[in-house]
Amino acid sequence: MKPLSLLIEILIILGVTIKTIKAEKHNKREKERNVTTQVSANEIKQYLSHILEQRTSSNVINKRENLLEKKKNQRKIRIKGIQNKDILRNKNHLQKQAEKNFTDEGDQLFKMGIKVLQQSKSQKQKEEAYLLFAKAADMGNLKAMEKMADALLFGNFGMQNITAAIQLYESLAKEGSCKAQNALGFLSSYGIGMEYNQAKALIYYTFGSAGGSMMSQMILGYRYLSGINVLQNCEVALSYYKKVADHIADTFEKSEGVPVEKVRLTERPENLSSNSEILDWDIYQYYKFLAERGDVQIQVSLGQLHLIGRKGLDQDYHKALHYFLKAAKAGSANAMAFIGKMYLEGNAAAPQNNATAFKYFSTAASKGNAIGLHGLGLLYFYGKGVPVNYAEALKYFQKAAEKGWPDAQFQLGFMYYSGSGIWKDYKLAFKYFYLASQSGQPLAIYYLAEMYATGTGVVRSCRTAVELYKGVCELGHWAEKFLTAYFAYKDGDIDSSLVQYALLAEMGYEVAQSNSAFILESKKANILEKEKMYPMALLLWNRAAIQGNAFARVKIGDYHYYGYGTKKDYQTAATHYSIAADKHHNAQAMFNLAYMYEHGLGIAKDIHLARRLYDMAAQTSPDAYIPVFFALMKLETMHFLRDILFFNFTMRWNWLKPDNTVGPHWDLFVIGLIVAGLILLLRNHRG
Repeated sequence: MKPLSLLIEILIILGVTIKTIKAEKHNKREKERNVTTQVSANEIKQYLSHILEQRTSSNVINKRENLLEKKKNQRKIRIKGIQNKDILRNKNHLQKQAEKNFTDEGDQLFKMGIKVLQQSKSQKQKEEAYLLFAKAADMGNLKAMEKMADALLFGNFGMQNITAAIQLYESLAKEGSCKAQNALGFLSSYGIGMEYNQAKALIYYTFGSAGGSMMSQMILGYRYLSGINVLQNCEVALSYYKKVADHIADTFEKSEGVPVEKVRLTERPENLSSNSEILDWDIYQYYKFLAERGDVQIQVSLGQLHLIGRKGLDQDYHKALHYFLKAAKAGSANAMAFIGKMYLEGNAAAPQNNATAFKYFSTAASKGNAIGLHGLGLLYFYGKGVPVNYAEALKYFQKAAEKGWPDAQFQLGFMYYSGSGIWKDYKLAFKYFYLASQSGQPLAIYYLAEMYATGTGVVRSCRTAVELYKGVCELGHWAEKFLTAYFAYKDGDIDSSLVQYALLAEMGYEVAQSNSAFILESKKANILEKEKMYPMALLLWNRAAIQGNAFARVKIGDYHYYGYGTKKDYQTAATHYSIAADKHHNAQAMFNLAYMYEHGLGIAKDIHLARRLYDMAAQTSPDAYIPVFFALMKLETMHFLRDILFFNFTMRWNWLKPDNTVGPHWDLFVIGLIVAGLILLLRNHRG
């Protein structure tokens, strides 16, 4: 693959020969607008290759064209004089107009690609979108180039090429792309395709953040929070996280966000294959069968999954409405409330209709349904289809909140926080925000962060505010990579999976940190040198452990115990096992620590404490019972062999010592025995 500067060159060539290109494009326009279903990943690859080749040759051709143009202009001015200036101006004007048309067409193709991608429900449709991006990139559209660079980095459609991605990112960075700056910072921080350089990564992230990259801002927030290659500074971390959290909260206020399932690869293989976070296709088909047979609970569940696109299923409003209507006919209050919600928000299957929403919410609320009560509260609060009535809204929110509905608890908190129709009461606002946050309500978490950050109604706490803002930031659209990374891992595309998890890990996601470390530890990836994998895995395990992952803490102990990615250090291993055992009550850590006490590895030998820790491991986890049984059998057997079969000479010698056995006056006792013995002998001799 040739250097990436190729992408600028063809644009110059096209600019110079614009009339020819214009004619060609006129003939092809209809084909470009009607993208057929014959689109394939191979076509995208061909476009990418073409773009990269253009990028490489463009710099050289650009310079040559500039020199030739200068010489021609000078000759013409000398020969023809001032009259030719008008001709040159007209020519330049035509060229600029043609280039503008060319750029506009690239913008249109990019917008078409975005539209297709947003509406895509299959892999083929996504490929269609990326073919449009490739064509737009071919016309010099920078946003399309960013999309194609991402495709090369993350291995979309099996076309991962990190070297080519880096070339594109470097070229885009020169054009001021903050996304490219962020990507280069990420690659530098891991040494993927580039030199491992944390200082350079920090510079890239700083430029990316200044350009508006929320990913860079989130990464910098995490680095300042944890003190990664910078001095730990809570206030700086707060400022970065707040910028991102403000944006996320704004999107949540406009529409409900889609929660993303975060699968842990560290789970047992049998659990991973049937993970509760992702719905297997066979199970989905079985649920569909039950739903069609009239199982109301399954109908509502499938409707909810399709409504927001959870458990690995695509968002499909038509399917959601289909299942909700079936359940509603059977009398399900939840289904009625969700239908009301769909009509309130409006979508392709249920166009926005306040009257219809009110009807369904009222029916559900009359059955005491919390979602229906909350829906009526929203209608009165915002005045949708009914006059604004804060008193009515408050009444319905309170009823729904009493039933434990987190969205209603948040709305109550917001009314007290903002003083909407009632007196401001920060204590009550905090109470309801806290209740809603316990169920993961994102806006409640955001407003709690706001209260802690400003000291409103609570004692100001920078650390608490940052942790809450961080939780909100992790609900951003970038979290969708958890699903694509997981499916790539399941499909055996380890490199693609690792790159996606590693980016999320850099952003501070604990699950991604442990997943990245797990993949690196397996040494199945090819994007890093083998000798770098254990040290990088240790670094990621450590970051996950700091965020409270007990499994990661045990892993750090293992790495120090066996010398993976670091020197063998039994004392440090024992320290980490102790933390995992004491703080997280981890059975594996207890078992490992017991073994070290049994053999005196890095700590003083203590058989009694070893026995106690083995017993605690068995009590903590049923899975530890059999290993503990054999460990104790071995310990007792060895102890028996030492003390009985091979004798404990020290103990026997101690028993033979007169001072220990008889006392300090043992000599008098022995003399008495000798005298008594002599008397008996004399008596027997006389007899």
